[in-house]
Amino acid sequence: MKHNSIHWFRKGLRLHDNPALLAALKDCAEMRPIFILDPWFPKNMKVGINRWRFLIESLKDLDCSLRKMNSRLFIVRGKPVEVFPRLFKEWRVTRLTFEIDTEPYAQLRDSQVAEIAKEHGVEVIRKVSNTLYDTERIILENNGKPPLTYVKLQDLLSRLGPPKKPAPSLKGEDLKGIHTPYTDYHDTEFGIPTLEELGLNPAATGPHLFPGGETEAIRRLGEYMQKSVWVCNFKKPETEPNSLTPSTTVLSPYVKFGCLSVRTFWWKIAEVYHGKKHSSPPVSLHGQLLWREFFYTAGVGIPNFDHMEGNSVCLQVDWDSNEEYLAAWREGRTGYPFIDAIMTQLRTEGWIHHLARHAVACFLTRGDLWISWEEGQKVFEEFLLDADWSLNAGNWQWLSASAFFYQFYRIYSPIAFGKKTDKNGDYIRKYIPILRKFPVDYIYEPWKAPRSIQERAGCIIGKDYPKPIVDHDTVSKKNIQKMKAAYTRRSATSSKSGENCLKGM
Repeated sequence: MKHNSIHWFRKGLRLHDNPALLAALKDCAEMRPIFILDPWFPKNMKVGINRWRFLIESLKDLDCSLRKMNSRLFIVRGKPVEVFPRLFKEWRVTRLTFEIDTEPYAQLRDSQVAEIAKEHGVEVIRKVSNTLYDTERIILENNGKPPLTYVKLQDLLSRLGPPKKPAPSLKGEDLKGIHTPYTDYHDTEFGIPTLEELGLNPAATGPHLFPGGETEAIRRLGEYMQKSVWVCNFKKPETEPNSLTPSTTVLSPYVKFGCLSVRTFWWKIAEVYHGKKHSSPPVSLHGQLLWREFFYTAGVGIPNFDHMEGNSVCLQVDWDSNEEYLAAWREGRTGYPFIDAIMTQLRTEGWIHHLARHAVACFLTRGDLWISWEEGQKVFEEFLLDADWSLNAGNWQWLSASAFFYQFYRIYSPIAFGKKTDKNGDYIRKYIPILRKFPVDYIYEPWKAPRSIQERAGCIIGKDYPKPIVDHDTVSKKNIQKMKAAYTRRSATSSKSGENCLKGM
């Protein structure tokens, strides 16, 4: 029997390494690729305008690639559980394929859709391609529990062997003999949304530094893989958080949306490594992809992973609720130029270096402001192009020393850390232009500049730029003691219950 197939694009917005898409074409008479604009996401998640723009561009690029094969992308508006019964009947569908998504909402949604498909006699095919490995298999290999250390993950993966090779890219000949129906008025009913349709003002978007889509993803990947010496010598901690141009690949947004397959990324790196001396995990490029795998697996195996309460691995901390401090941090008004420059770059461009994320996360939580990592997680979720549920939650727990990382006494200085790689403060001058004319001696601590220097710089601290909202040296010491007390309480609770909550972490 020949099938009428729907392939449901979600995160995997690409034609390369898409095994579920290829499965839709097997014994297929008619095939429609769709993307559903699910109202759940804008209602339940913070999605900033720059990320919406990236998604729209990615959908346009995907539709353009399909057009070259005499097909089109169908954008369907509505809840999946309401959309599919109509499509199954209208298009006489017999097969539905999609890539496995491990996030909690996605798992619930997909199980409901699979049940609806069963009721309509529709075969469902799901394939792993959003992660290097099947996360459920990793958990099974670890006796039903997610590995809680990077080393443990490496040990498990060494038993499983290298990741699968990427599936072949979809080509025009793959659609030979398959009807790919669309009409002249396709864009009227199934067209890609505009920012205006989403209720957003295009003028509010930031600089267009990272265009969305598979085409750009492949171009950027090729550009970086040509730099074989750079790839082999890459060590994440040695890259610069405040360089004026990114010191890393900035491929993370493309991997997040599935414009770039993580398996393709892995094996392209492996090709560059072959026969050459190169860096190793956790700091190498391969190591960065394994960090992604680590947090994805944790997100699957740990209930309430994106919250403190009800999260079995997360330290329970009595964080403060200070809306004024939170707003100042979010808007880049803390009075610490390095922190404010990072947050300005985040809000305007949608991306900041990983070590810059370390600095501002530590400042918000255990370092200075003593505000819950959950609040920071929401801000990153809104502004980051590469905001990824599992990685966002995992990294915030790590950087707040709530889980996975426990050296809470190691605090990032909002002054000294930036100076290590940018003594002149050029990064600050770019993103906080009001401070541009301050001398090098005061660019990181403008409140220490004499009044005469402030006047010459055209910026009076406390008037044109805020004074520091806290004294770092004072509050960081107090916060270390608070963290110590939280760990003491946890140890006491663990002892009473006969459990060791930190075991294996």
